[in-house]
Amino acid sequence: MTAAPQSTGRELTSPPTEGISNIRFSNHSDNLLVSSWDKSVRLYDASANALRGEFMHGGAVLDCCFHDDSSGFTACADHTVRRLVFNHSREDILGRHDAPVRCIEYSYATGQVITGSWDKTLKCWDPRGASGQERSLIGTYTQPERIYSLSLVGNRLVVATAGRHVNVYDLRNMNQPEQRRESSLKYQTRCVRCYPNGTGYALSSVEGRVAMEFFDLSEAGQSKKYAFKCHRKSEAGRDIVYPVNSIAFHPM
Repeated sequence: MTAAPQSTGRELTSPPTEGISNIRFSNHSDNLLVSSWDKSVRLYDASANALRGEFMHGGAVLDCCFHDDSSGFTACADHTVRRLVFNHSREDILGRHDAPVRCIEYSYATGQVITGSWDKTLKCWDPRGASGQERSLIGTYTQPERIYSLSLVGNRLVVATAGRHVNVYDLRNMNQPEQRRESSLKYQTRCVRCYPNGTGYALSSVEGRVAMEFFDLSEAGQSKKYAFKCHRKSEAGRDIVYPVNSIAFHPM
């Protein structure tokens, strides 16, 4: 009996010319949003293997997210936060940070865009407002260090920064974090992702470890958190560790 051939996937046409910083599938279709260090954001129809649109930025695009099937938002190293409307070839600048914008999320629960920057601030924007920072900026929230990763589930926002800080917010009351934590991993956080069921989050680090933690701070909740190694091997007597740059959960 011969083994079934392995699927090698399919390469999309017109890929970015430099490293990819993030990819996001739409929640409603096979549309794929791709941000890159080549200063571009591309929208693909993955099932048709077709490039549907492209926007160029003033610097490397460090993150992106969907608004709907034909529009999205970007976080750029040129300090800008942009809204892109692909079917009308239109872009608006929602506002700016004082340093590169590292990550971005759109909350379907509140209709806000949330951005995290290396200027140590978290900002919330109203994308329905006209262009202009004074009309679209909802709030600015100082963080203990540079923001490296954000993740949303429902009204809960998890912010991971340099210095292994983790702040958990309720988007309905952003005056102060709901929880202030320190990563259980020894080295710097690279990515944080909330569990789809809203009970906790996973953290990855430059050390090649992933930690699973729960929002529940009771003794029962703390006893369930755990960490494990990955992307580690030995060659010629040397221990080689690969950072875990991203985390994704399979929908249940």
